Formats: sequence, C-alpha cells, structure tokens
Amino acid sequence: MQHINRKSGLFAPTMLLTGHEGEVFGGEFSPDGRSLATGSFDKSIYLWQVYGECENVAVLSGHTSAILEVHFSTDGSLLYSCSADKSCAVWDVEAGKRLKKLNGHTAIVNSAAPSRRGPPLLVSGGDDGTVKIWDLRARRCVHTFEHSYQILSVAFDGNGERAFAGTLDDTIMVFDLKEREHTFSLEGHADSITGVDVSHDGNFLLSNSMDNTVRKWDIRPFCAGNRQLHVFRGPTHDAEKSLHRVRWSPDDRFFSVGSANRQVYIYDVTSTQLLYRLPGHRGAVHEAVMHPKEPIVASVSSDKTIYLGELD
Repeated sequence: MQHINRKSGLFAPTMLLTGHEGEVFGGEFSPDGRSLATGSFDKSIYLWQVYGECENVAVLSGHTSAILEVHFSTDGSLLYSCSADKSCAVWDVEAGKRLKKLNGHTAIVNSAAPSRRGPPLLVSGGDDGTVKIWDLRARRCVHTFEHSYQILSVAFDGNGERAFAGTLDDTIMVFDLKEREHTFSLEGHADSITGVDVSHDGNFLLSNSMDNTVRKWDIRPFCAGNRQLHVFRGPTHDAEKSLHRVRWSPDDRFFSVGSANRQVYIYDVTSTQLLYRLPGHRGAVHEAVMHPKEPIVASVSSDKTIYLGELD
C-alpha cells in the first residue's frame, strides 16, 4: 500500500464513522483537533477519535429528544448542546457526564452557541420565538429576546457583546447584550435562515437560507454602505426544511456547508470560488466542519453516518 502525497494524519483519505441510530444533525472538532463530537436524532452525543481507527470513545446521554447542535468550549474541556427536548446542556468531556441542564425554552431549541471570549455565555434560539442568553457560571438565563417567529440559528460575535439570530421570517436579528436591545437586522434572504456563523476575527457573518443561498455580511459596528457582501449559490435545501448549517474554517479562509443534495460544499471566501463539492453521503448533509489544524472536513448526515475526508 503506497501512501503518496497524503495531506493529513488521517488513517485513510476517507473514514466512515458509524454507530448513531438516527440522523446526525451537528458535529464539531475539539480545539486540539484530536476529537470529534456529533449530536443525533438518537438523543446521544458521540465522541470520536479523529486519528487511528476513528473509534467512538464515549457516548453522552441525558437529552430526551433529538440533539440539534453541538459545540466545544474554547479550551475543549466542555461541550454544549441543544435539543428538541426544550433544553440546552453543558457536558464534561473528560468525564463524559452532564454538568448542567439549562431549562427555560418552551419548545424545540434549534440552535445554541458559546461565546468565544469574555464571560462564559451561551446563546440559544428556539421554536418558542425566543433568543436566550445564559450565564454558564450561574446556570441561569440572564436575558430573553422575544420574536414573533421561530429562531432557527444563533451565534455570538467575536467578543460576546452581540448575538445574531437567523429566523423563520427571513431576517438575521442583531442584539446588543449590554443595552439588551435588538439593534438592527440583516435583510436580503428570501426564506428562513437555518445557519449563521461569525468569522473568528469577528468581522463577518455567514448565513445559510432555505432560499438556496449562503450570504456573507459585514457585521463590524461601523459599516458604511451595504452590509451584504456576497451571495453564494450551490448548496440546496428541500421540502424536508432541515437545518443546514454553515461554518467558517478556523483560519477564516474557507467555509463549509452541508446540502440537501447529499453533498458537502467548500468555498474560498476571498475569491468566492467553489473549491470542493464532495459526494459520498446517502442522505442530506446537515453540517460540515473543517479541522483546526489539518486539511480535513467532517460531515454529518441524515443517513446516520459521519465522513472524515482529507482535502487534497
């Protein structure tokens, strides 16, 4: 067996991870790149080793319904999840145990994301039309923003001062956490927004919508002119109306997005070119994430599987 021109430490150029008993909705690499966490319709979070045989090393149980999004803390010691059981949770990765259950939503929690800097906060959004800000030190909701439509996707800005919410009624709402008010909205999408993600430098936001576009926005506080910078086409949504996310690469040079047509799309942000369209899954791809240190992409799908693929 020849190992010519291998670009990563993956055991093989493509690794198929199986074990979940339902659709896999979310995935994320740990900050050190050694682990992958995935959340599924089967109510469990699986932790996988990225290298070697990609073994499943832990199963985190406690949610009583589908898990829709998962994120690691910046130091990799904690995991955050949200679920159709109307709750969010904080997990100890090492111990494989739930530390906190965050109750307060009255319907499915579609999305949750931790702050990257500043105090340890979590933002969550759900079918109850609320965006909730949680102080993880106090295990309590410190503020609730109300909206008349479902919230499908949420994210913090770079320093935890603003929160962004993609809504069922086609807008991205921007909330100022200090003033506790809705400051403005990003408008341009023609359908529900299922994924939002802020660049690691905090300057730009990507949004994925059921209008079959991904858009890039300038979210700097003092932006002169149009905040909408580019419209990307390619990834699709379908009648299932699933939550397809969009994710920046750790260096902000690329972004990856899952698609209803079973493919993974990866774009170069600066040139706006489509670099890869990766087949393999037998069902819709809900999320695709890039590895923090190597050219590896992980994709999670309604076919119950996860692919780890090396990018050439």
